[in-house]
Amino acid sequence: MQLILASGSPRRRELLSLFGIPFAVRAADIDETMDPQKPPFDEVARVSRCKALAVPHEKDDLIVAADTIVVCGGKVLGKPHSREEAVAMLSLLSGRDHQVMTGCTVVRGEKTETFTEVTDLHFRPLTEAEIIRYVDSGEPMDKAGAYGIQGGAALFCEKIVGDYYNVMGLPVCRLGQVLRKIAPEIMEDTQ
Repeated sequence: MQLILASGSPRRRELLSLFGIPFAVRAADIDETMDPQKPPFDEVARVSRCKALAVPHEKDDLIVAADTIVVCGGKVLGKPHSREEAVAMLSLLSGRDHQVMTGCTVVRGEKTETFTEVTDLHFRPLTEAEIIRYVDSGEPMDKAGAYGIQGGAALFCEKIVGDYYNVMGLPVCRLGQVLRKIAPEIMEDTQ
């Protein structure tokens, strides 16, 4: 049996390594387009499931896949495709509440468990200069909602309710519970 992370995200690799279990990385190559007519909560879970099922694996392998989005005022914010889009996303988040939703799927043989973890955040009002400086740092360009809470955007967040690691892209507490249920033998030596 091998633990496989179906993601190329360096943040997810870092977070999965907290479990102290060796794992392989096999990024899933799927269409991550979400249906805007369906609830984001459900769609982010569906995408994570598609990722988990898309990676090559053996029957007894344990696969972990995740997908993260930011939702503000009903609008889904994925990764920005341009500098202008990153500025627009951060301007939308300025002074507002929003949610980070991570769909997560664990697959082992015939067992599949999918869940969506939600973390609520509030950004203080941001100046245009702050937004431009942050976008020009390059940090927002590969992150949902155009920010990394573990980086420069830590200066923007006034309030967070829920799993901090979920905001980074992997809800480690809930994932640990699911791994204990689906593959208790690999979790015996972890905390």
